[in-house]
Amino acid sequence: MNQITKEKVQSFIPKRDEKSYKGTFGNVLVVGGNENMGGAAILTASASVYSGAGLVTVATHPVNQSALHARLPEAMFVPTTDLNQLKETLPSMDVVIIGPGLGRNKTSLDLLRTVYENSTDEQVVIVDGDAIYLHVNEEWSEPKAQLVFTPHLGEWRTLTGLSPDLENEEENKEHVKRLDAHVVLKKDRTEVYYEEELWKNTAGNPSMATGGMGDTLAGMIGGFLAQFPNRKHALLSAVFVHSYIADKLSVTHYVTLPTHIIEEIPKAMKELAKNDPTMWV
Repeated sequence: MNQITKEKVQSFIPKRDEKSYKGTFGNVLVVGGNENMGGAAILTASASVYSGAGLVTVATHPVNQSALHARLPEAMFVPTTDLNQLKETLPSMDVVIIGPGLGRNKTSLDLLRTVYENSTDEQVVIVDGDAIYLHVNEEWSEPKAQLVFTPHLGEWRTLTGLSPDLENEEENKEHVKRLDAHVVLKKDRTEVYYEEELWKNTAGNPSMATGGMGDTLAGMIGGFLAQFPNRKHALLSAVFVHSYIADKLSVTHYVTLPTHIIEEIPKAMKELAKNDPTMWV
């Protein structure tokens, strides 16, 4: 088992080229936020923007549009009530995050099917939250995109049948192989399963146990994947930086709010990117 440490992440975060522009850092699409859970999609989109993604678009229910633009004017909007517009939007995306606040009704199912059927082999689709439930309980044609699942232990049980008390490294690896995906397994020490490798986070604390934390991590993963040249480094860095910020905040905060973590992402990335140690494998 490999450890995700500050020293490694310092070598993973790329330095920005002076001649870069917004197109250099990728396009992220967040699909989620039904009539009752718009905040989840807004948290995810905010984390992607603050993580440095070049352009972020949010496909969400129209009732969330005003809140989205009030909270995050940097994001663009697509109504989830218009599947044709979603189809037209998908080809220009590098990363799609689907699931935060998505719900589990027929509309949610149609949205996931639209993403899966219109993805390309150059894209990454992050399957989070309710989209994990739908993925397991419906029949799908295999998406062309690289899938990344981001389950907590209960959702991992939905994906694999393994209870939280019984999940273990070897069985987890077998299920990851069956899923043909990368997996970020959220727990007290989050684990990243990337191909044959298992990486365990060294940061994190109990102040993070609050709603919206997983939505924020999904957005960071999407933002990092959109701009990092190496996908493994992007996944590992997002997991670590998310918890690293929470560890710093927990010195003075009993509870670490997702919005507080989001606000600190650019500063944490700047701090970590200052260093230039020897590149790790």
